Amino acid sequence: INRVAFKSINLDTLQELVDKKSVSTIDFDTLYTNGLVSKSDKVKVLARGELKSKLIVKLHAFSASAKAAIEALGGTTEVVN
Repeated sequence: INRVAFKSINLDTLQELVDKKSVSTIDFDTLYTNGLVSKSDKVKVLARGELKSKLIVKLHAFSASAKAAIEALGGTTEVVN
């Protein structure tokens, strides 16, 4: 009943965004502007793929391995509501 459905975004998708749009901070508005999520989605970052860039990521949820991968490159993660 209280289950929250997340839209999953993988690390390789974040890297594509960095390569194409030259962003260093990724938040919900960045994903929405680029057509990756809809306005009502809650987003969870998953660890599929490889991340090569230092990022600041501010989204609703992170898998433990995705969080570790982002922070291993010197990036930061922030959970927002």
